[in-house]
Amino acid sequence: MAGYTPMMEQYLSVKATAPDALLFFRLGDFYEMFFEDAITASRELEITLTGRGAGGDERVPMCGVPHHAAEGYIARLIDKGYKVAVCEQMEDPAATKGMVRREIVRIVTPGTVMDAKMLGEASNNFILGATLLGGRFGVAACDLTTGELYVTSFSASEEAIGNVLNVYKPAEAIGDEAAIAAIHNEACKTGRTIVTTVRAEADPTRLAAQFPEERWSEHDASRQAAVARLLAYLEETQKRSLAHVRAVKAYDSESYMSLDAFTRRNLELTETVRDRSRKGSLLSLLDRTRTAMGARLLKRWIDQPLLDRAEADRRLDAVEALHSDWIKRSELRDELGEVYDLERLAGRIAYGTANARDMLSLRNSLRRIPSVQAICDSFGETPLAALAERMDACEDIADAIERAIADEPPVSLREGGIIRPGFDAKLDELREASQNGKQWIAELERQEREATGIKSLKIGFNKVFGYYLEVTRSNLTSLPEGRYERKQTLANAERFVTPELKEKEALILEAEDRMFDLEYERFVELRDGIAAQMDRLQRLAAGVSELDVLQSFAEASADRRYTRPRWTEGDGYDLIVEEGRHPVVESVNENGVFIANETSLTAIDGSILLITGPNMAGKSTYMRQVAVICLMAQIGCFVPAKRAVLPFVDRIFTRIGAADDLVGGQSTFMVEMKDIQVMTEQATKSSLIIIDELGRGTSTDEGMAIAQAVIEYVHDHIGCKALVSTHFHELAHLEQSLTGLKNGCMAVKESADGVTFLRKLVPGAADSSYGIYCAQLAGLPGTIVSRAYSLLSEPAHVGGKPALAGDMVKETAAALGLATAPTTVTAVAPEQDESEKVTVTPTAAGIVQLSLFGEAPAPAKPARLPSSDKVLDKLRKLDVMRMTPMQALEWLNDARNLLNESGEHA
Repeated sequence: MAGYTPMMEQYLSVKATAPDALLFFRLGDFYEMFFEDAITASRELEITLTGRGAGGDERVPMCGVPHHAAEGYIARLIDKGYKVAVCEQMEDPAATKGMVRREIVRIVTPGTVMDAKMLGEASNNFILGATLLGGRFGVAACDLTTGELYVTSFSASEEAIGNVLNVYKPAEAIGDEAAIAAIHNEACKTGRTIVTTVRAEADPTRLAAQFPEERWSEHDASRQAAVARLLAYLEETQKRSLAHVRAVKAYDSESYMSLDAFTRRNLELTETVRDRSRKGSLLSLLDRTRTAMGARLLKRWIDQPLLDRAEADRRLDAVEALHSDWIKRSELRDELGEVYDLERLAGRIAYGTANARDMLSLRNSLRRIPSVQAICDSFGETPLAALAERMDACEDIADAIERAIADEPPVSLREGGIIRPGFDAKLDELREASQNGKQWIAELERQEREATGIKSLKIGFNKVFGYYLEVTRSNLTSLPEGRYERKQTLANAERFVTPELKEKEALILEAEDRMFDLEYERFVELRDGIAAQMDRLQRLAAGVSELDVLQSFAEASADRRYTRPRWTEGDGYDLIVEEGRHPVVESVNENGVFIANETSLTAIDGSILLITGPNMAGKSTYMRQVAVICLMAQIGCFVPAKRAVLPFVDRIFTRIGAADDLVGGQSTFMVEMKDIQVMTEQATKSSLIIIDELGRGTSTDEGMAIAQAVIEYVHDHIGCKALVSTHFHELAHLEQSLTGLKNGCMAVKESADGVTFLRKLVPGAADSSYGIYCAQLAGLPGTIVSRAYSLLSEPAHVGGKPALAGDMVKETAAALGLATAPTTVTAVAPEQDESEKVTVTPTAAGIVQLSLFGEAPAPAKPARLPSSDKVLDKLRKLDVMRMTPMQALEWLNDARNLLNESGEHA
């Protein structure tokens, strides 16, 4: 550093302690950046890049931002993934001879942001500590703004690591090289950005001082190592006490349902598939919380459905009590609406950044707790009463704030006016002296005006010159000589001081300085005293947030007409839902009626439902709703159904929608196969599997073969509940060979006016997917639609390649050893009437055997069935017991019209 100025040498020495961060170096009223940091910051922040002499003839790149606006600039850099080291002046420049001492007071990283403006109120900001030790993956997840610290460990696997990332969505991760590499690989798969740092092993013995009440067992080695690394990193970057990070919330990953990224995405639990928006997700639907901490806990509950039946029942009992009493629930919501974010208020207090207004917010929140407790107690012997009993209203803390803090304090802690009069005798004396001095100055102004006859004479004050008398130039001749000492010359006036004014100024300013310092000292004493009670505040915050989520469930359930689910007795297998609805789809369909559907997956009825039917008929919605109903029950919420009897599901696997992995070089079909491979490895008898359009993405014969093989594997080897949709109608024969499988299809109404999708699941198999009709609804040109119908009806496209139906079906069936019963494929053009429907009936075998003796060939089957046969065929499939009288009349009318139009008579 030879040749540099002393200031630049100081800068470089400080920069060497934080080489991976952009250094905000405080110089007066600005934070300055130099060298490469300046180039990077000017580019990212779009501010002017200049230069500064650094010694000799050298000029180095420089840029800067005002200190009062620094937080906004820091936020922008953090959002772009940078770290920022904040270097402050540790001495008063006015009272220091030589170079002012400067030190880094904090390193801001994506995972250690404390500014509430940079974070969403309803979102946590987690930083992970991770370690891979002896085949166990230890994870510590901390939100520095709230002091939450969750710790778990599990057998290392890609799927388990991915699940942790899905739950916490960390902004940053710290760990050993192997753990960080695993996290990086999993993050890349989902396109998530995580700032990672490889850190050397930390001393686990340090944990005893930070967590004195925690008892670590021998098998917690990986957990301890993860926490130790994280704690060391936080201490290095924050450079202050972490008093609010005191409670370790350890849990086993087996305590919660594991949900992979695809399942979370497909079910749209916390964000939508289309634009990753919160609106339109299950979270947005259920979020009727009244506090920010409740909103954060709700998301965590949705991310981690319970596998503990007793805990789920406790939540449901509380929701049921709140659900049944609208008046009390409304009162509770009103009280909770006045409670501020206790978690983050406590975090700021412990962190030393809370101001006087934060203290008042805490006081006002604590004053609401007794009313909250009283409402909960009024529900009698319920979990609500037990929850209220565990709450500590912290009335002593509220009283202390009440006595000390003024009703309307300023934001700054250095401007005075934050301590209530009467709280401190010495402070009151200084205030009196300051107030008397200002009154004396006002009296002096009056006396000087009378003595000089200058009515415009006034006494002012600024921080540079102190108090002064200001006289306009036109009145200077009226001033007496000798007493007035010139202080400053302005364009149109002169400023003076007198011996009396200088003497009084010294007394006033001394009193004000001492007063501001004493006010700050008293405030810090109060803040530190409350910080010592951090465990009480955090326990209260946890209780209030839990109560908030429970009332949110009750409010949403009452508003949406949800019912309490019941559990299958013992180790029962049944999954029965009467009039089930998809909660989110129903909520956005306010002007229409959502068609409810039944579900019965039982040992008697069958554990696998094979669903066929047209595109756009509601297959995907139906399957999703079953999964969402199971998940809602296991987070402790009522469900959208008339009645639900559910088993405890340990995992939900979904394969819904077509998506490829361009970065990973995998096609849509390969992605589907990878998902199914995970299902076959990890699903148990207690799992729920959902596969939409099984076997798509490859040729018809191979896709159908794979679909059947997967279904058979789930049936024979896993034995879990499964919902499978397919357009391979030929697979309907599996109902005959697999005892645990039954067919279902989405009902379709055909009439002279076209096709109507009824959105109703009925027993049996569909005979058409109505793909061409859906293409027309999508707006394809009429020439394309017409050509598609003509191709479907041409014999060349039935018996040969590229066949759309018919013999291809039989050839595939023969290759797979499937049944070869005739299959009917019906195509209906919406502009055609019933007589113009094309019905293709394949022959019983894919190969025609020619006769050696020239017998007359057997007569070919007609290209389409007589209308009477078609009516009879539909009648055989009719589920009379499920039809309403009106539906029966409509069906009879359509059948009569069909016969009349074809010239036949019933």
